[in-house]
Amino acid sequence: MNALKKYLSEFIGTFVLVLFACGTAAVVGVSADKGTGYLLTALAFGLVIVAMAYSIGNVSGCHINPAVSIGMLVSGRMSVQDFIGYVIAQFLGAIGGAATLMALVGKESGLGANGLYQGNILSSLIIEIILTFVFVLAVLGVTAKESNSSVAGLVIGLSLTLVHILGISFTGTSVNPARSFGPALLVGGDALSSVWVFIVAPLVGGVLAALVYRFISSTKKA
Repeated sequence: MNALKKYLSEFIGTFVLVLFACGTAAVVGVSADKGTGYLLTALAFGLVIVAMAYSIGNVSGCHINPAVSIGMLVSGRMSVQDFIGYVIAQFLGAIGGAATLMALVGKESGLGANGLYQGNILSSLIIEIILTFVFVLAVLGVTAKESNSSVAGLVIGLSLTLVHILGISFTGTSVNPARSFGPALLVGGDALSSVWVFIVAPLVGGVLAALVYRFISSTKKA
């Protein structure tokens, strides 16, 4: 039952992330030429994390992102069973959020789907790996100590806002395979054909962040 509650929390959190944050991107646009919409979208992603962290964080840890979950798995902070359950819940939540968003604003809005930077796969992979690395590193660092629990949600939300402020103009910023898959599945076309980039890169970034954090936080003497 406890596992089910955690998975349900992850479903809800990812649903809200896609509906509200991708929804903001779909409604206000993310063009760098329109600063207001650009910043609103970045803030929407960060604020959803803050809201969810302080509502479902005490149940599931509020990963709502397979890249965060794989970072926790590599760090030894969660079991393989929970990792699988979390990821399934996250993808289902993202699909549900995207479907709800499509019912509200239509498929033509783009649903906040990600896109390749200048059509270049390699550049997009590198950008997403870097962005995810920074974000997951922040998550692992702030959640490493129980004493940080009261501010962890705020720090993680601001960190997600930070990577969006830079990344939106490149790929729309994924750093989250589930968040990318939900909208891409329903939009189809180029978004769906390139979505593998936004699944693979964040997972690689999450693993790298976990490995680097394990190394730099180790207190063992050589």
